[in-house]
Amino acid sequence: MVTPLVERSMGTPPTVLLERLLAQRVTLRLKDNRVLEGRLAGIDEHLNVVLDDVAESSTTINRHFPRVVLRGSNVTALYAPSGLPSRPA
Repeated sequence: MVTPLVERSMGTPPTVLLERLLAQRVTLRLKDNRVLEGRLAGIDEHLNVVLDDVAESSTTINRHFPRVVLRGSNVTALYAPSGLPSRPA
């Protein structure tokens, strides 16, 4: 079962936590109920996301894209099946 990424330290910006997920496979749920699964290639201060090797699925379509750039406001949930890696020492 995939659990949403909910770990958040007090005062830690979300971008800092999400940067720890770079190069990992993640799943995004979008406002229009599409689901994208891919490798997190980038994120910015507006929570815009770049995914590589992306599989898109919805009730009517299944597609594959080499790279997708998403506006952060379209993302309703981000799941990290591998969990959040520990902080670097």
